[in-house]
Amino acid sequence: MSALTAKVAEPAPPPPPGTGAPKRRGVELALLAGAVLISVLGHLYVGLATTGRIPGPAARYTAGLCAAALLAHLAVRFRAPYADPLLLPIAVLLNGLGLVLIQRLDVTTPGHLTAGDQLLWSALGVGLFVLVVALLRDHRVLQRYAYLSVTVALVLMLIPVFFPAVNGAHIWIRFAGLSFQPGEFAKILLAVFFAAYLAANRTALALTGRPLFRKLRLLPGRVLGPILAIWLLSVGVLVLERDLGTSLLFFGLFVIMLFTATGRIGWIAIGLLLAALGAYAVGTFEPHVHSRVDDWLNPFASIERGEGPGQLAQSLFAFGAGGLLGAGLGHGQSFLIGFAAKSDFILATAGEELGLVGLAAILLLYGLLVARGFRAGLALRDPFGRLLATGLASIVALQVFVIAGGVTGLIPLTGMAMPFLAQGGSSVVTNWIIVALLVRLSDSARRPRPGKDPAE
Repeated sequence: MSALTAKVAEPAPPPPPGTGAPKRRGVELALLAGAVLISVLGHLYVGLATTGRIPGPAARYTAGLCAAALLAHLAVRFRAPYADPLLLPIAVLLNGLGLVLIQRLDVTTPGHLTAGDQLLWSALGVGLFVLVVALLRDHRVLQRYAYLSVTVALVLMLIPVFFPAVNGAHIWIRFAGLSFQPGEFAKILLAVFFAAYLAANRTALALTGRPLFRKLRLLPGRVLGPILAIWLLSVGVLVLERDLGTSLLFFGLFVIMLFTATGRIGWIAIGLLLAALGAYAVGTFEPHVHSRVDDWLNPFASIERGEGPGQLAQSLFAFGAGGLLGAGLGHGQSFLIGFAAKSDFILATAGEELGLVGLAAILLLYGLLVARGFRAGLALRDPFGRLLATGLASIVALQVFVIAGGVTGLIPLTGMAMPFLAQGGSSVVTNWIIVALLVRLSDSARRPRPGKDPAE
């Protein structure tokens, strides 16, 4: 009996190091099939609900979506086999749901159809996803181009200042019938620069300087200078472009990455204080931003004046009409919001026609995408990769918070596009590049290291 007990209690021999790590590509393919199926069913349902028949291009839409998802999956399977299996399916599902909502809104705006353009931009985004995954074999290569990245980002942010304002903000470039939003691409380049700068100076940021209060230190000029420059840059972008969302995104991105690099909570407090001071000053003296603040403080003022509901009021009415389960695709009235229904306020359509349950599911998808990005950052050993993953995931998190907060009346409106969901070619292409970089980073994080047991 004792011999049998000893035999049972004897531990199994460990597997050979560096082999047998789970790749989860089969899981990814199954989730992709589910994401494509949901998107196709939504496409068919919108056609049946609005016209009473299956949309004519349903077969082409299904074939195109399946081909794009399969191509992206093959790129991950052969070039990033250890990548997180949830990142790509979440992106495909969110992009597919966005196409469904835009198609539904096209029915009520026959003179301004955008679903076809959005589908082309989505195809371009998937193509760039494949290129990034296939060509970028090591994320650490990006660290060499830190200063080139910030230079290009500054140029991209400043160019729209010299073009006419669109809806009160200088964030678009319109040329030969095409529109382009350079700030969307600048945020990725800034994330690369911030990650490289903070990775190189994290020790100085965390340990140098004179103590002020508790663990808070006053940094020397050579370290504090770039931080103040970034704050002034964010406020400058806000003043020149009249774009509150872009400024908050850039500054919030830097503060989050600074906290990640140093682990000092004081930087969060300083960042919030500086952001609040800048937002208050511009919100008080800049007429375009000031009008948005007024609308936020009293969204029903136009109704009281007899002018009818404004965009924010219509958005709040849409959320209220949706209830728990929603009115159903094609049965809402969110198109009354106007020209921004497909971009700034597309979340109101989701809230009205899918209800609180559908809206919560969409927000959970974003939360899961952000969480997997943070998880990849925590698993990486090199500081640059850790900070880059944190920064890219934070970009998505900040955008979702700012946009969802704006359309629900939590914070003033900003005019940004909901990642993957809203109409906007620059936005959807940029977000596909972000997912590609997260796939590359998660592949590096999950890849078994030589001499290490993959079961650990």
